[in-house]
Amino acid sequence: MARRSDEPARARRAPDRDAALAQYRRRAAVYDLELALFEPIRRQAVARLALQRGDVVFDLGCGTGLSLPLLRALVGPRGHIVGVEQSPEMIQKARQRVALQRWKNVTLVCAPVETAALPAEADAALFHFTHDILRRPEAVAQVVRQLKPGARVVASGLKWAPAWALPANLLVLPAALHSVSSLEGLKRPWSHLEVQIGPLEVQRLLLGAVYIAAGRVGGLSQPMGQREPTASPASRMRRASI
Repeated sequence: MARRSDEPARARRAPDRDAALAQYRRRAAVYDLELALFEPIRRQAVARLALQRGDVVFDLGCGTGLSLPLLRALVGPRGHIVGVEQSPEMIQKARQRVALQRWKNVTLVCAPVETAALPAEADAALFHFTHDILRRPEAVAQVVRQLKPGARVVASGLKWAPAWALPANLLVLPAALHSVSSLEGLKRPWSHLEVQIGPLEVQRLLLGAVYIAAGRVGGLSQPMGQREPTASPASRMRRASI
């Protein structure tokens, strides 16, 4: 864990890729256990995507693939999931998960999100506990360019709680120092995303220490889950490459 003396610098600086890679190299073996307490947040975030059978969905910062079973259950075998993760150690765990389940409609890309070659346009995108990605405008822009008009986007993670919720912030700080390379933007982690896609509906949980932000590309007002049917991605997607 970072020293407390490093907090002011981390609050100002941009995300550091080398620091993040080292951080998740250390955490890969125990990551699933560390995130167990936040699984209800993951489930709520995935539900807010309002996925339909046959959808294409991006899982940005997919880590060890914990969101993959939930996403695949919703998009079905005719849908497609593209997981992007820059940590080789983390994505290896995701590859093992996919191979064990024999999923043929999951593509995993090991690269920073801002340079990742995304193989298709998507109907939805998930940023779950990916603060460093959300604080890189170029990464957010890269994803948005590959989303269809009206695509649903959900981001979730830690944030600074209001000043009155001091006990919550005493928990947020060590958790953030353990999982992100920068504390910059922790008051409103979704701000770059909001600039890119339009207004977001932000739900604050656990005294404001956790958020789920949801919206649509272009800020379209059409309610989530109500949209025109689209052709199956099977006709325009190549088979998964793991």
